[in-house]
Amino acid sequence: MSHRVLPKVELHTHIEGAAPPELIRDLAKEKSVDLSGIFAEDGGYAYRDFWHFLEVYEAATSVLKSPQDYARLTRAVLENCAEAGVVYLETFISPDFCGGRDVVAWREYLAAIEEAAAEVERDAGVILRGIVTAVRHFGPDAAREAARCAQETAGKFITGFGMGGDEKFGSQGDFAYAFDMAREAGLKLTTHAGEWNGPDEVRAALDDLRVQRIGHGVRAIEDPALVDRLIEDGITLEVCPGSNVFLGVYPELAAHPIAKLRDRGVKVTVSTDDPPFFRTDMVKEYENLSRQFGWELADFKALNLTAIEAAFCDDATRDRVRRKVEAQDV
Repeated sequence: MSHRVLPKVELHTHIEGAAPPELIRDLAKEKSVDLSGIFAEDGGYAYRDFWHFLEVYEAATSVLKSPQDYARLTRAVLENCAEAGVVYLETFISPDFCGGRDVVAWREYLAAIEEAAAEVERDAGVILRGIVTAVRHFGPDAAREAARCAQETAGKFITGFGMGGDEKFGSQGDFAYAFDMAREAGLKLTTHAGEWNGPDEVRAALDDLRVQRIGHGVRAIEDPALVDRLIEDGITLEVCPGSNVFLGVYPELAAHPIAKLRDRGVKVTVSTDDPPFFRTDMVKEYENLSRQFGWELADFKALNLTAIEAAFCDDATRDRVRRKVEAQDV
């Protein structure tokens, strides 16, 4: 069986970061914005390192200016997911980019995203849920405003709250108030940690933000006691191997700790992060992991079952997706 037809659950993507380059080029042309500097000769995105990636990411995002633009983006992202066999996707959506953290404008963006997602779910069977995401390097005050947007729209579609951005800015604890706001609204919590900073960053996320999942989290492997804690507390890691290698967190996939973490008993999942930026998709991730670690289709089925158990969705949706994953004969 091909990796492509295996039903996949993906928990860690950024909606703008999943934007096909051709969509961003089309939008830039329509809006007379010159973004030629962010593209490589082959048409993909071009950047030097993680911090330049953040600049290119924000430049690409700059042409997404309206709810209608985000509807087009949502359709394009989910259609690509469908081609890769993804049946359930969670994506980070930032009020910073969708209405400037104004609740009224945020609702308009969200309505357009939800409508587009419902169309693709009906036509291609991909289920989307949103995680409202604060941008760390925009600071704690902006994070509180993002959390207010999350509070106001928590429900069946908006099911989580998280934080991305530059891990070198401030500390996890600086954002505890925003996470408390989201928790009070009944939202599940995740945050990027242990990608660029070491194990202490993961520990701070658990202690100060009390999250259920960690975005990346791979550098926890450097601290055996922390690995034990992840296992004991049932914390799920949203691991993005292709992203980590592409950005230089690890020099090659052979050095990536996902297999060691899984062998120890940590709940790991596989996601693409910002797939076109890292020249990847879920099929490529599976193929690379299979080649490197000898994982077979049964291993990926188990990973997808782990992912749907950790998904930020209602039980009815979880059961529906679980049945799709379990029904696949590997």
